[in-house]
Amino acid sequence: MSPALAHGGHVADGPGWLPLLPVVLLVGGYLLAAVRDPRGWDHRRTAAWLVGCALLAVAVGPLGQLPDDPRGHMAQHLLLGMLAPLGLVLGAPVTLLLRVAPPPVRRAVGRLLRARPLHLLAHPVTAALLSTGGLALVLLTPLYAAAERQPALHHALHVHYLAAGYLFAWSLAGPDPAPRRPGLAVRVGALMGAAAGHAVLAKYLYAQAGTLPPGLTDRDPAAFQSAAQLMYYGGDIAELLLAVALFATWYHRPFRTRPPRLIKRFASPKDRSLTQTS
Repeated sequence: MSPALAHGGHVADGPGWLPLLPVVLLVGGYLLAAVRDPRGWDHRRTAAWLVGCALLAVAVGPLGQLPDDPRGHMAQHLLLGMLAPLGLVLGAPVTLLLRVAPPPVRRAVGRLLRARPLHLLAHPVTAALLSTGGLALVLLTPLYAAAERQPALHHALHVHYLAAGYLFAWSLAGPDPAPRRPGLAVRVGALMGAAAGHAVLAKYLYAQAGTLPPGLTDRDPAAFQSAAQLMYYGGDIAELLLAVALFATWYHRPFRTRPPRLIKRFASPKDRSLTQTS
């Protein structure tokens, strides 16, 4: 489930600070919106968002500038694909946006949240396949080696894994509105399945470190074995945190069958009859 995709430092093009610019924008935009919330925004949500952004900054900043080493890359991508997304999701950015945005924006967000394509992408099983399946695709095919040589592909994979990690965390434990979110049993099953797939993949990479990922001309099997161990144990920690967030979010949501007010307010009568929550 952790996105062990290609590589940090050697494909970086442009100034080393440039990847940090989107993180700065995320921090600034969120804090500005939190200050504008007329009802007062929860400081715990702000702290979670800032932690997620800090992990992103570490991943694309210091770790992104390290020399080629599978262990450093794995640490980078554990942050990008598993830990940072959880912090960002717990920051509830959609709820904050619905509180401070003008009515046309809120109506547009409500329509997006009710869109069937988003329901499919944000289903826990689909999100798990995008996250864990994407990792398997990278490690078991020449895509890893190709990303070493092509900076555009490398950065595209980073964006994909961050987005997949966010979708997975949101589908399981996001406090933001999520119409048609499945019940607790489905979410727990998706988490267990993703964790099992992640563990099997890490063990397989460890056992086949001499040949995986395919297509590399210069490999260090011992380094890839260490990276596989980091993926295995680091993934366990991230999945444990996600499980805690899942049960905490479920436990503290007493009205689990009631559609979020912010969505109902801007939905049509037909949409309201179809809106459901976790």
